[in-house]
Amino acid sequence: MSIEKMEYVIIAGLLKNLDISLEKCVESGCFHMGDASKDVIDTSEGLKRLDEENPYRNFLRRIIAIETGDDFEFSEDSFEDITAMPESEAEEFVSDAEKEFNEAAKEISQCNSEIKERNLILTQLRHLKGMNIDLGKLLSCTHIKVRFGKLPCDSYEKLSYYGDRTFIFVPYDDDGSYKWGFYFAPGNSIAETDNIFKTLYFEHISVPDFVKDSPSAEEVKITEDIKRLESQKAFAEKKLEQLIAQKGKILNKIFCRTKYRYDIFEMRRNAAVYNDKFYIAGFIPKSEEKKFCRLLDSIDEVSVVVKPAENSGGVKTPVRLKTNRFSKPFSMFVEMYGLPSYNGFNPTTLVAVTYTLLFGIMFGDLGQGLLLALLGFFIYRKSKNKLGAIMERIGISSAFFGLIYGSVFGFEHLLDPVYQKIGLKHKPLEVMDNTNTILIGAIAIGVVIILISIIISIIINIRRREYAEAVFGNNGAAGLIFFTALLAGLAGTLTGKANLFTLPYVLGLIVLPLIVMFFREPLGCLVSGKKFHMEGGIGDFLASNFFEVFEFFLGYATNTLSFVRIGGFIFSHAGMMSVVMLLSESVSKGASPIVIILGNLFVMGMEGLIVGIQVLRLEFYEIFSRFYDGSGLAFEPAVIKYNTDIE
Repeated sequence: MSIEKMEYVIIAGLLKNLDISLEKCVESGCFHMGDASKDVIDTSEGLKRLDEENPYRNFLRRIIAIETGDDFEFSEDSFEDITAMPESEAEEFVSDAEKEFNEAAKEISQCNSEIKERNLILTQLRHLKGMNIDLGKLLSCTHIKVRFGKLPCDSYEKLSYYGDRTFIFVPYDDDGSYKWGFYFAPGNSIAETDNIFKTLYFEHISVPDFVKDSPSAEEVKITEDIKRLESQKAFAEKKLEQLIAQKGKILNKIFCRTKYRYDIFEMRRNAAVYNDKFYIAGFIPKSEEKKFCRLLDSIDEVSVVVKPAENSGGVKTPVRLKTNRFSKPFSMFVEMYGLPSYNGFNPTTLVAVTYTLLFGIMFGDLGQGLLLALLGFFIYRKSKNKLGAIMERIGISSAFFGLIYGSVFGFEHLLDPVYQKIGLKHKPLEVMDNTNTILIGAIAIGVVIILISIIISIIINIRRREYAEAVFGNNGAAGLIFFTALLAGLAGTLTGKANLFTLPYVLGLIVLPLIVMFFREPLGCLVSGKKFHMEGGIGDFLASNFFEVFEFFLGYATNTLSFVRIGGFIFSHAGMMSVVMLLSESVSKGASPIVIILGNLFVMGMEGLIVGIQVLRLEFYEIFSRFYDGSGLAFEPAVIKYNTDIE
């Protein structure tokens, strides 16, 4: 498929109509906004960019900062019914909501903090059980200071090194990893003692001032405290729920209205202003020109100039891919690599066809393929994730090649009766008995894909009028002739059907293209009428071009052999499923189905992921590297983003 044709648009009008013009651009859903101060008439004196303080920023920040809890999120919603609400009324509503929501949230937060604190104290007190001491008196000593906490067991053994120091450590519990206890020391040496225990990785646990009784008595009190706080927290949470029910919807509408106005005002920065006039520049798809112009024509004193994207004065044209229904999900892979340039080639259909076929060949199993397609169907219907749609397509491809291999969840002869009924003695291809056929077929598939890629490269370079690369490059006509001739000669020799490596054949179709690629730079300059400048002298030219041509030759070889992995994964899949079947036979009849199910799930998960990655690697490294640049700018229509991210 192709790339959507774009048109360059310049909108001009009186400054008082700037906001309504921006609103219409957003409403169109098809306007890619540029920076008019740079793109329109950047040489004109007096033309300036609007850098104003957004008047909606502070109010929007206040709305977003309201503590609405985890059960409420701001989201896109229609605000038509509050469009006429005065700003003062909206301000008053937000102020009230701010106060009420924040009070409830603060109470919940405070309860959580106190509950957490008391739970930590309970943990400590449970280790102190059995000690009949008054903690309040112990902690209030004037001349003796006490620290509670836990000490690693290996550090406890090192305390003997400090026998001459004026402190005592009293352990009262041991959980295997830590000695729970407390140390005390005179007030004048507590700082030195604290440093010693710090080096021993003692973890100090503070005991709050309200702990004044024995550990057992305090445990009862704190447990009651926690119950009281939990009840208080539940009441505050109920209050927050009621506030959300009463005010959440209107608050969200005020947020959406404010965010709309905020984003529209932010778009003003892309406008250029001259005296009392504004200019907006951007791109629209050609197919939506009438709809776009109709929207802007509804505004008085605003004019729209539309011209082909090629006449945009050097402004980079954004790219929107045109794809058919089958290919559309695979645009995800193209975008991962990078969009093509505006005048480039849209490889989405090529990726869709080759990815689907290669995955199916490498992961051929009727049962697993149908299960994969079904899983993809549900994922796509549930979340509209493109990966789900891709799984549908490659799953069907896997099921088709599973029919050819005769494999159904690893059962290699389950379909034999079906083949016999349609007149076949056995399944079309027995994987393990046709090693050479599969490997040669894998290389043949690679050769076809590489040839298609080189032909596409030639066409693209001709369109760009880069004739030197189209004719003399390794991915041009010279490379195509060399690669085809070499493969044809090797195929004829290996099969014994014909010896094409005659002197005229070698000189004309192999040596001559290599010489052309060697001298591609001077030949390119000769064709384009430019003067060739040889940097570094004749020796450097000969050496660098020799190694580059040698690299081209190695590239052809490695790229072709890279497709052997197709055959490798066919064998890998068959081998892994045979292991699953052997394991199922080695266990009891009751456990056998479980082994088969788990084995199939494991193979689908692990090998399916690996095959998917390997096919993507073939797409990127063996196909895209020959003709694709991926330097395009994505077409992004101006929209209001109803999120809480603001500058």
